[in-house]
Amino acid sequence: MTSKLKAQLAPLPWTELLAYWLLSFGSHLYSFYHLYRFSKDHEAGLEREFQLEKGLLKGFKRDLSDFEWSFWTEWAKKSLLWTLIGHGAISRLTSIFYPQLKVPALTVYGLLAASSVLGIQGVCVLLVHLSITFSVAHLRKPALSWACSLLLLSTLHIEPLQVILMQRPAEGSDRDESAFIYLVLRSGRIILWWSIAEYMIHVMYMHSIQSNETYLEILPPWALGGLALALVQFFHVKYLVLFGVPSMLATLDKLVPPKLPRCVSIMYSFIGMWRHFDEGLYRWLIRYIYVPLGGSRRGLLCKIISTGLAFGFVCLWHGGHDYLQYWALMNWAGVLVENGLKSLLTSSFINSIVEQKFSGAMKRRSIALLSSFSTAMLILSNLVFLGGNHVGRIFWKRVFIQGWSTIAPPMLAFLYCFAQIGLERTSHPP
Repeated sequence: MTSKLKAQLAPLPWTELLAYWLLSFGSHLYSFYHLYRFSKDHEAGLEREFQLEKGLLKGFKRDLSDFEWSFWTEWAKKSLLWTLIGHGAISRLTSIFYPQLKVPALTVYGLLAASSVLGIQGVCVLLVHLSITFSVAHLRKPALSWACSLLLLSTLHIEPLQVILMQRPAEGSDRDESAFIYLVLRSGRIILWWSIAEYMIHVMYMHSIQSNETYLEILPPWALGGLALALVQFFHVKYLVLFGVPSMLATLDKLVPPKLPRCVSIMYSFIGMWRHFDEGLYRWLIRYIYVPLGGSRRGLLCKIISTGLAFGFVCLWHGGHDYLQYWALMNWAGVLVENGLKSLLTSSFINSIVEQKFSGAMKRRSIALLSSFSTAMLILSNLVFLGGNHVGRIFWKRVFIQGWSTIAPPMLAFLYCFAQIGLERTSHPP
């Protein structure tokens, strides 16, 4: 949303805002309840097909179908958690007693910890990649640097080397709290996020359900909506944990990492999702792809191409599979359409009509209405990213083809409420 549109957002009556909050929160709970009921009703079949694990909570099974969560939680228990705790301890002790030894000590410890997780060969591959990238960067040839980086990126998707992929976006902190208080508070938040993620995969088997087209076809409408919300919410909470741990350590080392992902339930546009879910990635794409390729400085066509190539890189980074190509195209189109609508709505001709015919509150409601359609497409694109083409295809068919008169209208109404909550946060940022 442009700064001009932000400035036009008018406050709404508190009773109206309260209604939006209640409808948003209530729709989440009610749809999750229906998904829970469906999960329990089909638990036996899901267990036979996907081998649900004995849960941490008595009487519950645990859905292990999300590979990323299962992989990282298993490695956290085996070694990663303890090596990260060791990093934090060494960082604090050397900062207090031997500041001059902090960097050498963390370097030696980091190599030893990486070797214990990746093995000597994995660390050697990682060091070779870093050395090549560093050497080529010193030549100060952008084209050569990009060619080298893309070549090295392609090697990371070779199965034997995939173990060395790690990401480290995180959250900044300008607080004056002591390191101990920050450590306690942030650790508590991470434990809370982890608990929420584990609770979700105990009571809602959304990842197993999305893998079976039969279940997707027979899900009741409310459970279908619950599945969509649960998948994107779990994705959000999962990355609060995965990004939160390295963020905490980076902050303790007096670095300023990017902010943690913003809640997906208050995202009401493709542009907002890309700016605020992973701010580190967004800034990187702007700095190293969008701006060097010309961006908006060289006209509309250059802006379209620069945006498309940025999404193309993200697709390639994630593996370049066919469903990722569809996901990237949907996001590219979404960003272009939103930018086009914003340019149209802020043009002098349209803006003069809007100013004459609409009050401030009605302008805000109109923005929320348009955002509800954008949010629907945003959720659909995320379902393709999280579940594959078959999930997006079935949701599109059931909601917008078969359910255009029964499922789509109430869904858009709830998304309108979600958008109003997001606009309220935009108007009054924390």
